Amino acid sequence: MTALTAIDPATLRQIENAIFDLQSSDCNTFDKHIKKLSRVLHSSELEPVTSSLMSGIDLDVWIKEGLATQGSMVGSATLDWPSEPEKELGTVIRLIDRFAERGADDALSFAHDFYYNGNSINSNLHSLTRQVFIPFARDYIDYVKAKTGTIEAAMLPVKSGPAARKVFIVHGHDEAAREMVARYVQKLGFEPIILHEQASRGRTVIEKIDDHSDVGFAVVVLTPDDVGARKGEESKLQNRARQNVLIELGYFLGKLGRSRVSALKRGNIEVPSDFEGVVYVPFDEAGGWKNELGRELQAAGFEIDWNTVMRL
Repeated sequence: MTALTAIDPATLRQIENAIFDLQSSDCNTFDKHIKKLSRVLHSSELEPVTSSLMSGIDLDVWIKEGLATQGSMVGSATLDWPSEPEKELGTVIRLIDRFAERGADDALSFAHDFYYNGNSINSNLHSLTRQVFIPFARDYIDYVKAKTGTIEAAMLPVKSGPAARKVFIVHGHDEAAREMVARYVQKLGFEPIILHEQASRGRTVIEKIDDHSDVGFAVVVLTPDDVGARKGEESKLQNRARQNVLIELGYFLGKLGRSRVSALKRGNIEVPSDFEGVVYVPFDEAGGWKNELGRELQAAGFEIDWNTVMRL
């Protein structure tokens, strides 16, 4: 493919926005967002790049070969992803177009076969988004930039972390939850940054946060530490996370971007409606959050040793 003229950065941002919308979608809203992503990829500016990548990709044969690997365990089928980066991008574009045409039911069936994450259908869709669509968007945008000379400060992360393997742990009063998360990320080879463990040296809390924000990822642990309700509805009190936790959640969303922040939610607590696009991972006693967090870190561009994850 010959070199193309630079792409309007706003077009690339539309890809990112569609991906963020997919992160928070469910079976009722998935159709709208996957169709929007497909439309952007086939917009007049991107169509030459997209068409070139799709050329020669036989999606039906590829899926059929993957289904043939299905064992006795649910979700054990595996896909043989192309080794060539261009063909991998083209394969995902074919998938996006297929789901845009056939709807959420087809995507749910695909996610159940290849990205099974429990009995929740929405959980399977989120797994598909994290493991396929987020890495695709990052790599597709980088590919377009390289081909067209476009300069754009993309919100989605590049594969290498922007800093050392540091993870800031935001937490409330639940010390056990804090320690569980901190020790887990440490065993994965990351350095957990916990604010109260850092020397104050006369700094305010926000100054300490800012001074230790050179991290590649943040994990926000939302636990039911407070209660609250709208004025006049005091009889409808709901469990809430501490206010400082929500402030720090907003801080790191602005600092790192939504793709580098994971929110773990313990129990039935109220979550802020303004943080649209944040995926709240249940902080379950069975430890399913560990796999979810590992996938989030991998989607953010970090190498994860899944053998280690399985042992923890």
